[in-house]
Amino acid sequence: MSKTRHILGISGGKDSAALAIHLKDRVPEMEYVFCDTGSELKETYEFIKRLEAHLDKRVIRLPKELEGFSDKYDFNHVLDLYGNYLPSPQARWCTKKLKLEPFEKYIGDDDVINYVGIRYDENREGYISTKSNVKTVFPFVEDKIDLRGVSQILERSGVGVPSYYEWRTRSGCYFCFYQSKKEWLGLKEHHPDLYEKAKKYEKDGYTWRKDMSLSELEAAADEINAKKNNQSKGKSNLLVNVLDDDVDENNIEKPCLICHL
Repeated sequence: MSKTRHILGISGGKDSAALAIHLKDRVPEMEYVFCDTGSELKETYEFIKRLEAHLDKRVIRLPKELEGFSDKYDFNHVLDLYGNYLPSPQARWCTKKLKLEPFEKYIGDDDVINYVGIRYDENREGYISTKSNVKTVFPFVEDKIDLRGVSQILERSGVGVPSYYEWRTRSGCYFCFYQSKKEWLGLKEHHPDLYEKAKKYEKDGYTWRKDMSLSELEAAADEINAKKNNQSKGKSNLLVNVLDDDVDENNIEKPCLICHL
């Protein structure tokens, strides 16, 4: 009879990292895995390195460390398969093909306990595999650890939080369609090369946001900045400040939790 495996998916965000730290001594045989789409922010990779140093254990990179790895898990390859139709809240093929498939292939048919970083103060389920050999558990819920508790775990460990939280609320690809307008503009400010790269994917009505293209968002931000500068000199004209009162309808639905825990 095969031994039960213990697996914790690392998203590159605060909750899954805090859970890994929380369970470090409780589950020493834990396997830590990160589904790397190749389109993550450099801040995410830096954060995972800090986490590895604290855990004194490697985080396995999927899909590259899968047996028989091929470019079928490359974003551009999958985009071509979907006829250059960009992923969206209604068509989350990026999560399915680049996160879930590699993760479940890594699990295989072994008996697995999958640890998910849903907090005690959250009302969401997270990733729950439909495979009969996988049991999903929520230690933070069981231990009644909320957002404050997660923050304390990260602070006390010295791992801290990813630096992208200065301008972004979630982990995930740089072009994640769940980003608010302010987060997109934060990407433009902090990673202008990635913003331009994301713009190049948009064409013929296929845009990351349903309400406007990134070029239109950029133009709107520049216009608002110009008006604000004329009205009140001396105030900050950072792009991320121009849409403080914006109601972001693109961000109403729940994000793909396997990416953002």
